Amino acid sequence: MIRPLVPALLAGLLTVAPAAAQEERASGDSWLPSLMTPTPADGFDLAVSMARKAVTTTQADTEVLHALRPNYSRDPQSLIDVSGVVARYFATIAEANDFWRE
Repeated sequence: MIRPLVPALLAGLLTVAPAAAQEERASGDSWLPSLMTPTPADGFDLAVSMARKAVTTTQADTEVLHALRPNYSRDPQSLIDVSGVVARYFATIAEANDFWRE
């Protein structure tokens, strides 16, 4: 079920131009040079970092980001939703690492 707040929040996030991300790509430097990680634990940490980076990239205004945080940080469904995002990222990373098979 999508609560009324989620579409409004997403609409606000998606209208912010991720200029820093575009500049980073243009310069050739990247905070994410590879999905390869030595262990599943490192892969999970990368998945969490990717989720956090997605939020700060789409909502570059830190004042707005911090103002919204109390709302979603106390909302159990929002916390469950972010777990799902991290799980999807982790699945992608695990596949890229051939599930850490030797």
